[in-house]
Amino acid sequence: MIGFLTALALIWGGGHFLGFPVRMRTGLTVILFAALLLAHGLLPADHPLPRAIGGSFAGWATLAGALVLVAAYVRALGWLKARAPEPVAPPTGPFSETELDRYARHIVLREIGGPGQKALKNARVLVVGAGGLGSPALLYLAAAGVGTIGVIDDDTVSNSNLQRQVIHTDADIGTPKVFSARDAMLALNPHIQVRPYNRRLSEEIAAELFADYDLILEGTDNFATRYLVNRVAAGLGKPVIGGAISQWEGQLATWHPASGAPCYACVFPEAPAPGLAPTCAEAGVIGPLPGVIGTMMAGEAVKELTGAGEGLRGRLLIWDGLFAEARIIKTKKRADCPVCGS
Repeated sequence: MIGFLTALALIWGGGHFLGFPVRMRTGLTVILFAALLLAHGLLPADHPLPRAIGGSFAGWATLAGALVLVAAYVRALGWLKARAPEPVAPPTGPFSETELDRYARHIVLREIGGPGQKALKNARVLVVGAGGLGSPALLYLAAAGVGTIGVIDDDTVSNSNLQRQVIHTDADIGTPKVFSARDAMLALNPHIQVRPYNRRLSEEIAAELFADYDLILEGTDNFATRYLVNRVAAGLGKPVIGGAISQWEGQLATWHPASGAPCYACVFPEAPAPGLAPTCAEAGVIGPLPGVIGTMMAGEAVKELTGAGEGLRGRLLIWDGLFAEARIIKTKKRADCPVCGS
């Protein structure tokens, strides 16, 4: 036994010192064990060689088998480690690697950059209406990485909506618009939070709802809701980006009296008489027009949240789609405004 251990030590210790590769040392060990087993298996037990070696054929065979199992385990463990994926370090900033790649075109913009994209991620925006204007606005807010997006609407998707309300599909007919919109937004960007409110905006819930958001986008098709949004948001000091469309023409502005800009009631103190401002259902609307105005609303929202460029505070933008003309009308706050006047 002592002779065998000495030989084994020479093979591995001396071989390591002399720089023999592991494969060569393993081969010498196999030869050594083979000689031991042959000596015990072929020679009688009273032969001087087996007696000098000591042990028995069964004992040496068991030891050899155990060493083979250990070597196989070590080799398999090394193989698995070599093929295991490198551990991914957790992100040290507010964005994952996937988000950084997703928002790269924003981040390289001088006017937005990393701080602006972080502001979008931390922002909370409420969109009132998931119809023609809400559809593109919601999609682009989601794509831009606005962290929390609320959408309130009590309507369901109908076949007649699909000519212009691009956030919904034929399969969504009969589904509440807020849930259809939520599914489309999360399918586009799973890194955001969407809060759907399947109800009509009312005086009872407006103030509490608005208080939880930084910015309101209003794109409804009725004047009662527009005046409600304007009144409640002005009272809370929240900015409102409002849009409206009819036939070939659309308009949008940012209403924010807390910053010195006019509110909606400053410019439109009263709703028009019945019949003077027909709805889209009554007067019709060209399908892409909501996309033009709704996308502009999303662009103004990104600017408002990041501080980029000049927004539409104190300015009303009017787009004539039939003749491809845009006009800007300057607006002023009215001292006698019943909503925000002194």
